[in-house]
Amino acid sequence: MLYFSKLRIIFVSLITLFFIFFASSNIFNFTNNLLDKKINLGLDLQGGSYLLLEIDNLPVIEQKLQNLSITIRNYFKEKGIRIKNIKILNQKITFSAEEEFKKTILDVFTDEESDLNPYYQRFKSHQLNIIEDNNFFIVEYSKQGVIELKISSQDQALEIVRRRIDEIGTNEPNILKRGNDRILVELPGLDDPMRIKSLLGKTANLTFRFVTNNSEDSFGSEKLYYEDTNEEAIVSKRIILSGDNLLDAQPRMNNETNETVVSFTLDRVGAKRFGKATSTGIGKQLAIVLDGKIISAPVIRDTIASGSGQISGGFTFQSATDLALLLRSGALPAPLNIVEERTVGPDLGQDSINAGMIALVIGFLLVVLFIFIKYKIFGLITNVALILNLFLLVGILTMFEATLTLPGIAGIILTVGMAVDANVLIFERIKEELKSEKNNLIAFDSGYTKSRTAILDANVTTLLAAIILFFMGSGPIKGFSLTLGIGIFTTLFSVYFIARLLTVLYISKNKDNPGLI
Repeated sequence: MLYFSKLRIIFVSLITLFFIFFASSNIFNFTNNLLDKKINLGLDLQGGSYLLLEIDNLPVIEQKLQNLSITIRNYFKEKGIRIKNIKILNQKITFSAEEEFKKTILDVFTDEESDLNPYYQRFKSHQLNIIEDNNFFIVEYSKQGVIELKISSQDQALEIVRRRIDEIGTNEPNILKRGNDRILVELPGLDDPMRIKSLLGKTANLTFRFVTNNSEDSFGSEKLYYEDTNEEAIVSKRIILSGDNLLDAQPRMNNETNETVVSFTLDRVGAKRFGKATSTGIGKQLAIVLDGKIISAPVIRDTIASGSGQISGGFTFQSATDLALLLRSGALPAPLNIVEERTVGPDLGQDSINAGMIALVIGFLLVVLFIFIKYKIFGLITNVALILNLFLLVGILTMFEATLTLPGIAGIILTVGMAVDANVLIFERIKEELKSEKNNLIAFDSGYTKSRTAILDANVTTLLAAIILFFMGSGPIKGFSLTLGIGIFTTLFSVYFIARLLTVLYISKNKDNPGLI
């Protein structure tokens, strides 16, 4: 029957008031942390920067192959298997061996049952292929191996990009994967992205290596250039320390030289290596190399066993702060290239807000006017429920501090239309019931009950579409589907609880003459 218990009335009232309070926090400032929440505006509404980054995976593959070639060389040396001319060329490891070692070498990479199984598992995890031709071997990544490496590289890059942006304190950044080698970065409210671009464009691959000034280094050497002077130096390929050994890095003022430096602290392993290197390398230059450029190359005067040190290089405080940030957040697994960028000005974002709000107000007023003219007092009840429906929707978005975009506003406008559609179905059904039923209470109850199936079918179908759009769509589509999905639940609540409650209260007092419908 068309009946609401007191407990049910209290429940509906409390739920409605709860979300009205949350919605009102977008207008009023509350000191309570629970209620001090607001809807965040997306990039298209408040302006900001959009960057699409592409990961250059070639250096990653090269680095993995270099590490793998060392593993292969050391393993075969331990086993007394002589391999010759091991090289990396065109993303492939090549080497040769004598005929007697051919089967053993192939077993390492291909035979799970051989006594070399632990090494088979190690190489298998890299998803490698091996090709043999006249005792000449080629080891390369399989297609699946390359895909797995790209996905792993993207996951690492995504986390490090997030750390770097969070360290700056950017408000509500949106950082998402695109494919398996791209990352989307949206920074609402940021209209000058130069510093962000500079930070994201640096790999921050830090290494400590000795300056040899001698091309005969047993580990191999390479020519590098100083970042400031562009002078060249011969640096050993042997890495004493890497950025992985850093625990912390902070900008500091050196009181003795009165210059800005970056102070760093090493982990236990790094401190031990650093102490050993500085004790055996007194008098040598230790090059501090960042992304292939020498920042500084101080001469080692004494053993440094404390596990901490300083990087100097003519820094300003801002550049030292940025370098410390890069080192703290970790090195990117691969360089990032900016393939697309856009900046939305705050004026354009405000225009979007104004246009969306005008569309919402006009649509809302037309619906309210139509419903009131069509259904009189019950149209007024519907309009009250419609307004409360919007408060519920905004309250839920506020509670989760959701980001509202222009497509999200479109989803809210569509919610208004769907809420009215449900009420129209109910009232038209009530009209049909009043023709054959003299008891108004029974007619109204039947109208709500018999229209329920059609309303649920329509809303569930729309909800399924919203769910698919949310999980399959990109940023703007997600915003639309989110507000639409939440709007479906608030619509059903406002129709079957709020509007129905108001209807019950009215016809209970006007049983004999409920008004025209």
